[in-house]
Amino acid sequence: MAQRHIHYEAAFEDYVRSKGWPYVAVDEQRKAIFCGAKVKSFDFIVYPPGEKAWLVDVKGRKFPYEGKGGRRYWENWVTRDDLSGLRSWEKVFGDRFEPVLVFAYWLLCASEDDPTSSVHVFRNECYAFLSISARDYETNARRRSPKWDTVTVPRGAFRRLVTDVDAA
Repeated sequence: MAQRHIHYEAAFEDYVRSKGWPYVAVDEQRKAIFCGAKVKSFDFIVYPPGEKAWLVDVKGRKFPYEGKGGRRYWENWVTRDDLSGLRSWEKVFGDRFEPVLVFAYWLLCASEDDPTSSVHVFRNECYAFLSISARDYETNARRRSPKWDTVTVPRGAFRRLVTDVDAA
């Protein structure tokens, strides 16, 4: 396993290895340039059972997230750069690869609103992994922060659209 400094990505890599799925960890130190522009890299190429391989961008979130307004569940914001990068990579890799956002939820406490019943333990912490195609995410996204150029999918729509990675 590569040395991953971001625990969400390390936990996802451990999860993929535990499933026995072939994968390639992307070296985040190397930035790709297409047509003179830097393109945001993704984190993994994963070959789950099925027809298409995934170009995975892992998005780590606490579950629940403790914010100014109290506990928030199902945080799922991404940057527009995340989405445009995945679109660019999809063009490079072709139709046999699907750009996917994997939300790695670090489960901080038990809740009736837990994201899934499938929990992966990594370094004595609990994680849940949910996936959504970048296309579905982008189609349903709404502006979150103009300053940070972020978007989010409303909670109800997000819950309907995400799939437990275990179900792949």
